[in-house]
Amino acid sequence: MEWRDEGIVLGTRKHGETSAILEVMTRAHGRHLGLVRGGRSRKQQPVLQPGNRVDLLWRARLDEHLGVFQAEAIEMNAARLMDSAVAVYGLQTMAAHLRLLPERDAHGGLYEALAVMISHLGDADAAGELVARFELLILDELGFGLDLSQCAATGARQDLAYVSPKSGRAVSRAAGAAWHDKMLALPAFLQRGSGLRADAAALEDAFRLSGFFFNRHVYEPRGLDPPDARAGFLAALRRHHAAVKVIETG
Repeated sequence: MEWRDEGIVLGTRKHGETSAILEVMTRAHGRHLGLVRGGRSRKQQPVLQPGNRVDLLWRARLDEHLGVFQAEAIEMNAARLMDSAVAVYGLQTMAAHLRLLPERDAHGGLYEALAVMISHLGDADAAGELVARFELLILDELGFGLDLSQCAATGARQDLAYVSPKSGRAVSRAAGAAWHDKMLALPAFLQRGSGLRADAAALEDAFRLSGFFFNRHVYEPRGLDPPDARAGFLAALRRHHAAVKVIETG
């Protein structure tokens, strides 16, 4: 068995004295693991860092085997990402979400989204919006996607302000006014075609929204806790926004 594909490194773990188990998100073969012989060498270690984009050759005797990777660098992103806590935790958060999907299931759209996001994770202002959108993509791929296109009660597409915690569908401000205290806030930047940017408050609403549905549909049914990296990411975002506010008001 053999294939060649492009992948983004999600992580590695030691194997024996000199080798490593490489975990990658590939364009055509989904999240995939494989053994890299000599993966802990001085030559290979810089290539196998999270966030790097690599050219992969995978070989195994049978398709269900772990197999062996040969990996060559295409784009070395790791050093740039390491300069930012937001970027590091953001990448770790997305990797944790990808591990919720079955291994070796192709998700080409998620691969493309991950590649775009890695190129912008160094911009803390953009990273929050990107990871929030990525979480909604993961929910959709898991079969629990939210319908934010129109009001569940009236069909209206304007002034959508809430999301029903029961149905995961958007609700307009007028239709949801009587139950606003029971609804989840829908930040305007998440609405298709809004063209709006997110401030700190909108990001808090966005992650509260996605976190609610991750807990209900994914973590609690599987007996899992939310990934620590997600809490680290949100904390890093808050520190960034607090620092920006000090500069703006100083």
